[in-house]
Amino acid sequence: MLDPVQLRSFAAVARARSFTAAAARLGLQQSTVSGHVRKLEAACGRRLFVRDTHRVALTADGEAMLGFAGSVLDTEARARRHFAGSGLRGRVRFGASEDVVLRGLPAILRDFVRDHPRVEVELTVGLSGTLHERLDAGALDLVLAKRRAGEERGQVVWREPLVWFGAPGLRPDPAQPVPLILLAAPSVTRARALAALEAHGRPWRAACTSGSQSGVHAAALAGLGVGPHARSLVPAGLAELPPGVLPPLGEVEFVLLGDRRAAAPGNPAAALSAAIREAGGGAQAPGTPPGAPPGPPPDSAPAAPI
Repeated sequence: MLDPVQLRSFAAVARARSFTAAAARLGLQQSTVSGHVRKLEAACGRRLFVRDTHRVALTADGEAMLGFAGSVLDTEARARRHFAGSGLRGRVRFGASEDVVLRGLPAILRDFVRDHPRVEVELTVGLSGTLHERLDAGALDLVLAKRRAGEERGQVVWREPLVWFGAPGLRPDPAQPVPLILLAAPSVTRARALAALEAHGRPWRAACTSGSQSGVHAAALAGLGVGPHARSLVPAGLAELPPGVLPPLGEVEFVLLGDRRAAAPGNPAAALSAAIREAGGGAQAPGTPPGAPPGPPPDSAPAAPI
């Protein structure tokens, strides 16, 4: 019943929330992807998606199937890497944004190093904007980071809402400038947050500027202000602000970028890129289904204006 080809199309649709986007990512016709999903639904006798003209959403059975699909595809990928990776050797200079490194990426790197013991991985952790610049300068071979505004390059691994977050119950006082906790420039989330506030004419002040995500998280835990964050990567102890409190930030895309060597068969960067793409949303927070980030947390704590 669990045909890996059908499961791969199903998981891609679940991540992208779109049959068209999933087909583009897989390099298939949309009709082919739709056929794979239909066959999977027929095989299990359950409806996996709710579809209309505006959205594609997982049913309860679809959520369950997503877990099974992840297990099957992960096993298949590990087997393929094991038997294909025995002769792979060399070095890959890999850059990843700090929020991804703090959550889902370590397991992917652990499996890659185990399956490719002769590949030397040099990991650079930094801001997405800085990693883009280092890739352009030839200092990195492969980057997993947020896509910069106005750019089209890079292969989308997953996308999700960018949200405002802070200490639980904390709300910016609408009569005062918004106290912002921001990463230092060049930061993709920083630029997005400032653009959203300025577009809505909302005054702001810098409550904290940090060169690392850990500094941002510490300032937020201290209640110094609010900031932007990918929803599934908001750390424990902090909470998403309810919709409407501040201007919406839209979605953020996490993309893989590499030089020409990263696409060449037998290149360590190409093998690492394939491992990350196969994991898909597994680079997100543990337990977060790809393409299905958790909803806003319950707003039960009393609001504390700041």
